[in-house]
Amino acid sequence: MTTIVEAVNLKKTYMLGKVPVEALRGVNLKIENGDFVAILGPSGSSKSTLLNLIGALDKPTEGKLLIEGVDVSTLNDNQLADLRRRVGFVFQFFNLIPRFTARENVELSMSIVDVGKAERRKQAESLLEIVGLKERMNHKPTELSGGEQQRVAIARALANNPRFLLMDEPTGNIDSKAASDIMGLVNRLNEEKGVTIIMVTHDQRLASSAKRTVHMFDGLIINEKVNH
Repeated sequence: MTTIVEAVNLKKTYMLGKVPVEALRGVNLKIENGDFVAILGPSGSSKSTLLNLIGALDKPTEGKLLIEGVDVSTLNDNQLADLRRRVGFVFQFFNLIPRFTARENVELSMSIVDVGKAERRKQAESLLEIVGLKERMNHKPTELSGGEQQRVAIARALANNPRFLLMDEPTGNIDSKAASDIMGLVNRLNEEKGVTIIMVTHDQRLASSAKRTVHMFDGLIINEKVNH
């Protein structure tokens, strides 16, 4: 198996005024190609901080973060931007553009990587069919349920064939039935399409659907377990 993400003694310190706050205090983690890892922990355990570092949205204070063997701290701004385009992000809040249809929201993410208009449309329609929204692709976000909007967000995250998918509390803003449907979709993407998934959650039930659960507390990984 190829290692896609490796954190080595990863530390992140923020300044709160003149007071340093240690968010990550020495995290070691390996994620392989095709893995599905849930990062579980209570609020304040710095799960999202770790996810932001993995997605190159922030830089570590100390330690190393390797993405496909490349030390992220050695990349310049253009290289970091290119790396971010190869990562799919799904957040708790869907961040869809209200005036665009579901298809247009998915297409938009491809426009920044110079995909032709006809190909963008074809790819967007294919992805929306995969996430079960073939009949809803011309609806705007206000015409979709929360679960459907999150499916659009997942399709958008997959649009540029990312090396891995980062999900931050992906079911935190939808009801339990929609959450179950979303997790079923996420598992199918992992098992059938081989998409590598790293998901942050505070919900033990969601974490148990992943292949591996990493438990965080106070900026440290306190244990890991294989679920299935």
